[in-house]
Amino acid sequence: MTNALRYLGLLGLSCGLLLGCNSHTVKTTNHVPVERVSDEIPEHLLLDVGVQLFDPGIDDAADADSLIFPEVRKAESRYMPVRLVETLQTSAAWGAVRVVPPANTNSDISVRGKIVQSDGEVLELEISVSDISGEPWFERIYIENASHYAYNERLIKGADPFQGIYNQIANDILAHKNKLSDTEIRNLRTIAELRFARDFSPSAFSEHLSQSKDGRYSVLRLPSDDDPMLNRVRRIRERDYLFVDTLQDYYGTFVRDMEGPYQTWRAESYDAVITQKELESQATMRTIAGIAAIVGGIAAAGNNSGAGRAAGQVAIAAGGYMVKSGFDKREEAKMHSETLIELGDSLEAAIEPQIIELEDRTITLSGTVEGQYDQWRELLKEIYKAETGL
Repeated sequence: MTNALRYLGLLGLSCGLLLGCNSHTVKTTNHVPVERVSDEIPEHLLLDVGVQLFDPGIDDAADADSLIFPEVRKAESRYMPVRLVETLQTSAAWGAVRVVPPANTNSDISVRGKIVQSDGEVLELEISVSDISGEPWFERIYIENASHYAYNERLIKGADPFQGIYNQIANDILAHKNKLSDTEIRNLRTIAELRFARDFSPSAFSEHLSQSKDGRYSVLRLPSDDDPMLNRVRRIRERDYLFVDTLQDYYGTFVRDMEGPYQTWRAESYDAVITQKELESQATMRTIAGIAAIVGGIAAAGNNSGAGRAAGQVAIAAGGYMVKSGFDKREEAKMHSETLIELGDSLEAAIEPQIIELEDRTITLSGTVEGQYDQWRELLKEIYKAETGL
């Protein structure tokens, strides 16, 4: 009888492990605040920031043990840069802060991002920042876990559930910028102008810049302020700014249209991810406990006493039930995965054709944001050649 009680106790312990393994972690909804500049910065010491469209991280995630929805990731690669730009603007420490296509490398400061994980519960971004001289500022991984309360509209009042990650990135960029002297800032602005000029007229402006083997730029000599070629380039650059500013309207409209369904998707994804993890954990625990009960039951069934054999048969039956239950939990988790995929199919980014009115013609730019910007840069080069007679 003692052995029978022992095996029944093993079965009870296995079941107890299942009942006692559930826990709930409460995460805070508080975020790191954005650091703001209190004193007004002179215009000639303001650096422009270009936040490039993020890498959605689809290729790297293909082999990862995670759920990736290409449509959602592509939309997020536009959504997240806009949120970061809005956050940078609140610090009042910069000149123009824009979302730019990857082909745009004219900003004084360039921010590149890659989405490593984004499932409603965890946001992980790989961020690299560099300046126009080719000097890297930093490359860091940022991770934030959302609280379930982050999706409660009464508590967050329209705030992004992961606003803290944008605040931290903005603070880190500002901290690095504060290390620069006024002379270094003016030098970066000069390099930005000369690099833009060199792109349009290499023969006229290459001698003003040097580039080291590791890609760093430095100023060799300055052109005259009344240089007619430089003045033409400045006018072309202003046109480029105007076009990039029109793209900001597109990005802003896209984010506003995406906001509702995206936050709903995030909240649903959060619940599904949490549920999936719980189900997978339960499935593993039940399978392990079931196998242990079966092994113990087999040992008990070989006991000479009738009570031992009876207890062993009970343990084997209960263990088999728990193993089956573990498989059922895995199937349930798989169903939640399929639900996430269905939720992700509804988000997709698009851009309307841009119609540009020039003095001598009307130009229609079509395709993706990146494609339209490439077309625009080629058009600017044609305009520059026409104005200079090249």
